[in-house]
Amino acid sequence: MTIQQWLLFFLIIQVIHGLGTWKLYVKAGRQAWEAFVPVYNAVVLMKIINRPWWWTILLFVPIVNLIMFPVVWVETARSFGKNSNIDTFLALITLGFYNYYLNYATDVAHVENRDLHPKTALGDWVSSILFAIVAATLVHTYFIQPYTIPTSSLEKTLLVGDFLFVSKFHYGARTPITTVAAPMVHDTIPVAKVKSYLPKFELPYFRLPGFENIERNDIVVFNWPVDTLYNMYKPADKKHYKPIDKRTNYVKRCVGIPGDSLEVRNGYVYINGKQNELPERAKLQFFYTIQTKNQISQEFLDKYGITEYTGVYALPTNVWEDTRIQEYLRKNNINLQAVSKDSLTVELSGNLSEKAYKQLKFESSVKLNVNLTDELANKMKTDPNIVSIQKQEATSWDPSIFPRDPSYAWNNDNFGPIYMPEAGKTIQLNIDVLPIYKRIITEYEGHKLSVNGNQISIDGKPADTYTFDQDYYWMMGDNRHNSLDARSWGFVPFDHVVGKPVFVWMSWDTRGEGFFNKIRWERLFTTVGGSGKPTSYFIPFLVLLFGWFGFNAWRKRKKAK
Repeated sequence: MTIQQWLLFFLIIQVIHGLGTWKLYVKAGRQAWEAFVPVYNAVVLMKIINRPWWWTILLFVPIVNLIMFPVVWVETARSFGKNSNIDTFLALITLGFYNYYLNYATDVAHVENRDLHPKTALGDWVSSILFAIVAATLVHTYFIQPYTIPTSSLEKTLLVGDFLFVSKFHYGARTPITTVAAPMVHDTIPVAKVKSYLPKFELPYFRLPGFENIERNDIVVFNWPVDTLYNMYKPADKKHYKPIDKRTNYVKRCVGIPGDSLEVRNGYVYINGKQNELPERAKLQFFYTIQTKNQISQEFLDKYGITEYTGVYALPTNVWEDTRIQEYLRKNNINLQAVSKDSLTVELSGNLSEKAYKQLKFESSVKLNVNLTDELANKMKTDPNIVSIQKQEATSWDPSIFPRDPSYAWNNDNFGPIYMPEAGKTIQLNIDVLPIYKRIITEYEGHKLSVNGNQISIDGKPADTYTFDQDYYWMMGDNRHNSLDARSWGFVPFDHVVGKPVFVWMSWDTRGEGFFNKIRWERLFTTVGGSGKPTSYFIPFLVLLFGWFGFNAWRKRKKAK
């Protein structure tokens, strides 16, 4: 909905409210006209129902107001003596239109200074739950959001299983775009596995002022710009529209900021011609193929801290004669590559179980594709058990890499140069650069674009330049060969930015044996930023927590005496 449509909708709601409550206002000692004045009528209503004025603010906060409106409907009825369960039910089931019945068909009297405490234990419980949800929703939306790391794209800095607190206020909290949604869940309601929102009644994009700008090498949480999944449990088989704030949350490192000229050479990022210097805690990783003299054991993997790897398996040449094996390989998307007359190798896709591999007896125990930092790879070269170690590097055009155009023969390891758009800056627009900026013009900034020969038209007018409306960023993972990032989809608009990870409060390693071994104790209550090895503040937190409980207990005893 446009701003004009929302304004009209808001005024209609004010008229509906005034018509349904003006007599109630009069019975409460107010003037009839006060029921029709926008915002002011809500302040007056709070006085009538004996609630604080700041409840008015909550009525205008998206998502929170979905909880507050039913509360106000019930509170209005109770302020005029309608306290029964049937009155509460009617107030809710009629979406507040029960007030029309009270306003025109009954002779109710206003109850001044009524008791605000719930009359039953159930009522007390419901009241507490509702306002806990309101408070949590406000914190979740405008201050701090919990987030879980699901992939290894930022491995070494953020680990799979890290639980983060993401600050919304560093870059400025974004007000909800979807106005009708379940509180504190993203695009899907857990268990029910259905969409958590209605894609209609969207508010225009708005962001509160932030305390800092996104800086190069910041780790940033953002909404995946090309998300078309129906929801996180139901991958789409066709394009589904999703509001910006309900697109899947991603976390990457921002390596390119507005105004930069960015290039990737052999997997390393160059900004304005100079190699990007990463923070001390950031560790770039690449896939290497290693071959050893002896069988690769778990002890070998633990020695070098290798957690991400795929096997390289030897196959007999008669594999082609076995139709069962051919069908198995085809169904499981295993790619074969001939390496000699007598043998074949298969690089496993990683989605098959170890049991399935062993059933076909393809196992080779001396060769692995592993994910390593350059420093670790150099260290491993001195190991007498290692025959060879070779870094993998893409050399040809990858059609899945942005902008997915043969004119730009780029791949994961060699990409660009590319200009990072900056709000208010103008570029020359022609057929050659159009593949780079087409999505920005049409999808992110909402213009209609057409091409007739070499003539580009925007919103029906010929255009040979384009001025950007907002800033754009380049988000990449440190795990360069195992990260779905901007190299696949391109720029991330600022309106997709969610916030800045600031704190790891929990870290869970699924490979650990036993509950206590699954917890990465050294990562509890550590900061995401900073230099040097992360320091855990878990013990100081416990000391402060128990100190607080002790102080409260002492104060209560003193008060009792």
